[in-house]
Formats: sequence, C-alpha cells, structure tokens
Amino acid sequence: MPKGYMYILECSNGSYYVGSTVYLEYRYKQHQNDEASKHAKSYLPVVLVNHEVFPQIHQAFITEKQVQGLGRKKKEALINNRTINYQDYQKNTPFKKDNSS
Repeated sequence: MPKGYMYILECSNGSYYVGSTVYLEYRYKQHQNDEASKHAKSYLPVVLVNHEVFPQIHQAFITEKQVQGLGRKKKEALINNRTINYQDYQKNTPFKKDNSS
C-alpha cells in the first residue's frame, strides 16, 4: 500500500479543512485550483498549515477523522506543535512557516 498524508488547510475565512491523500502536492494544487472539496473551494485561497506522513493511506484517513473531531483550539495546538518539511515542496508554494523556533 502507498504511504499517506493527513493534512490541514487554513481557508481564507480562517476555518480549517482536514483531509487525507496519497499525493499531497497534487491534492494541494487541486484545492488551490478550485478542483477539490466544496468547503475549501468556497474559501480560496487555502494555505497548507500542517501535514503528517503515515506508512499507509488508511492510517492517514483514520487520523483525518480524529482531527476533524477536534475543536478549533486543539487543531491550532496540533498545527503549532508540528513543523513542515519545506524541502519536499517547491519554493513558490505558499506554506505557512513556523516562526516559533
């Protein structure tokens, strides 16, 4: 089975969208190009604020559902306590950087 990603997007209205995918960069581009979820495309642009890699996609899906059940403050705590590996992505992709370190 392919590896999977659980990701969190921050939408232009400040809401969070949580999803899972096998191809994170491709899925992110879908969100940016109005080709993805109904919620996220209603509030473009979106910014990838967190992601986690899993050995298998079903593990990412399970985590997605768990994170979707969290309140806003717990999602923000998760976002602020994780760092994104920027080397995996193109420099012109608008990720929110962690300036807390």
